[in-house]
Amino acid sequence: MDLHMLLQSLPFIKAPEERYEIIGISNNHQKVEKGHLFICIKGYSFDGHEFAKEAVNNGAVAIVAERPLQLDVPVILVKDSKKAMAILADAFYQHPTQKMHLIGITGTNGKTTTSHLVDSIFKDANYSTGLIGTINIKIGNKVLETKNTTPDSLELQKVFYEMCAEKIDTGIMEVSSHALVQGRVNGCDYDVAVFTNLTQDHLDYHHTMEEYKRAKSLLFSKLGNTYSTKHPKFAVLNADEEVAELFAGETSAHIVTYGIEKAADFQAVSITYHSNGVIFTLLSPEGERKVHLPLAGEFNVYNALAAIATAYVSKVPFQSIIQSVEQAEGVPGRFELVNGGQKFAVIVDYAHTPDGLENVLRTIQQFADKRVFCVVGCGGDRDPSKRPLMAKIACKWATDPIFTSDNPRSEEPTAIIEDMERGVEGEQYIVEPDRKTAIERAIDLAEEGDVVLIAGKGHETYQIIGDKVHDFDDRLISLHAIQKK
Repeated sequence: MDLHMLLQSLPFIKAPEERYEIIGISNNHQKVEKGHLFICIKGYSFDGHEFAKEAVNNGAVAIVAERPLQLDVPVILVKDSKKAMAILADAFYQHPTQKMHLIGITGTNGKTTTSHLVDSIFKDANYSTGLIGTINIKIGNKVLETKNTTPDSLELQKVFYEMCAEKIDTGIMEVSSHALVQGRVNGCDYDVAVFTNLTQDHLDYHHTMEEYKRAKSLLFSKLGNTYSTKHPKFAVLNADEEVAELFAGETSAHIVTYGIEKAADFQAVSITYHSNGVIFTLLSPEGERKVHLPLAGEFNVYNALAAIATAYVSKVPFQSIIQSVEQAEGVPGRFELVNGGQKFAVIVDYAHTPDGLENVLRTIQQFADKRVFCVVGCGGDRDPSKRPLMAKIACKWATDPIFTSDNPRSEEPTAIIEDMERGVEGEQYIVEPDRKTAIERAIDLAEEGDVVLIAGKGHETYQIIGDKVHDFDDRLISLHAIQKK
């Protein structure tokens, strides 16, 4: 794309007199190739301005920066390079999200399961889908790795461009609070925005629950301020969450609600819980319908309701939606059973927030006959205020809590555990800082009829200790311990 044409997307920016053909955009100087436009991004641990000269040496023909730089190529000055990057990426990749039906899902817990349920519903109804989330990125049948729940705006628009090239008609994505505040999803033309729930998390970044709440609300304001009968916009909100009223006020879009406790457009009543699923009566605009959900726990009822409402407002046939939900498969690392032929249950779950952990443990209480072991830790360099809360919940709902390491990162594992212990003075629990040993100990102690929950890392296949990333999969460690026993 011609640089002059590309810069037309930025108002009040004067393009250089000489013409340049831009064949790519990068914010990483190491990935710059000949003909690229390099955007200087100032991050938390680096400043792209410091690497602009290296980008030029690697082939950049122009630079976007927030301050003047003495270089041999044109430097385009902008007030906010992150915002400029989102605008330029959207233009360079030809506004891809305007060419598909885009669904964004935000909330503290449930984003991954809800997004996978939505993906399955659309696929079963013969839509072509793309999925961006915590576990991976999927473009049709192609699977890509992802480092963040929501990639930065440059990578995100490139992924959407690739989806368009593969004739994807429906994009589904998890939208993190970090991404919303940092403008990573600027330029995304959402058709449906979904809210799961809001509980304490990421206060190391947002500092207060009010700021965290405000961050989540940004997704709903991004639905725009216009009405269209051809392409209507919808906000799908959990009616049982108090903050849903705030989010409803943040958007001009049509509001659709779901829930269990309060009356909603899509409500689950007469719920019966089992270890292998849930049966409930669905009240909806299509009337009453009994639903057999093959996923356990109340939290999965909420996830299913969110997915049903999302597909319904997206005009997926109702009968097809229900059939798909009743055939749903579990998501890796979300209440995932590890079966090595043992006579007790071993469950691996991503629960890494107080609310997430309590939801899983409460679900286990619905079918546990004997002891409940809970192997749990807290991440280092993350919100320390939730550590005593996690420990308190483990001691409340599990008969045998075992405190261990999660991803300690730069912190000492024992110091993290000491923070956890402050919430459970006088309670009975085991401390084992080595996560592998903790898992093995729980499984060694478990007997027929017991349940072992290994919480916090779920689908992750690594453990971060210091600045090193080690291979570590709770599911494989558990299976090996079972086989050894």
